[in-house]
Amino acid sequence: MPALVLAAAQTAPLAGDLSTNLAHHLDFIALAARHGVTLLQFPELSLTGYELALARNCAVTLDDARLIPLAEAAQRHAMTIVAGAPLRLGDDTLRLAALIFGPAGAIGHYAKQYLHPGEDTVFLPGEAGLTLTLDDDARTRAALAICADTGHPEHPAAAKRSGAAVYSAGMLLSVNGYAADTQQLQGYAREHRMAVLQANYGAPSGGWQCAGGSALWDENGERIAHAPANGEALLIAERRADGWHGRSISLD
Repeated sequence: MPALVLAAAQTAPLAGDLSTNLAHHLDFIALAARHGVTLLQFPELSLTGYELALARNCAVTLDDARLIPLAEAAQRHAMTIVAGAPLRLGDDTLRLAALIFGPAGAIGHYAKQYLHPGEDTVFLPGEAGLTLTLDDDARTRAALAICADTGHPEHPAAAKRSGAAVYSAGMLLSVNGYAADTQQLQGYAREHRMAVLQANYGAPSGGWQCAGGSALWDENGERIAHAPANGEALLIAERRADGWHGRSISLD
């Protein structure tokens, strides 16, 4: 089995400050690159914070010049980067999106399929799942999820049917919901024999008290690594011939 290095960026974005948050994403990317990361997952709406009232004014497009540094970093480091933002499409509708910056320089997106109550007043739901190829011989594929997607068992089941070996989720997990939500993610790892990666906020956002604790569970449902409950961190998990090995690097 080829080596694979996954990472979750546990961030604390400034509300609606895309330029500052983008620069901080580049800091995380540089750190991840030093550890040979293949896939770097950021939380839900990581570029703006979970600020629904600001979403329309903060929205980006796929050809937004402000995103070019992220695309260049992905190409320079041969890394797939998944960051969250409100995405404006050509018909002026908004999607709650995971922006995908590929190692070949392309920018794509996955749109959240299952919206949380309140999100549906701002965003339209996405219509299909998405898997990414993470190695040269296409033996390792990752399926993307955004927060409330993971509350619907049919979503990870579809990911498994698509051939995914990794289920990678950008989250906003609150203190009150963390235990139940992560227990569910652990169950998906065990049931579908997929590694499950989740990247959470390390500080409050949008009125939510976020729980931190970004984590990876292996194909047996064993938690390999987790980040602290508070503060920014980079969680790294590496799949080697003898299984998964993980650690967390605090940025505070």
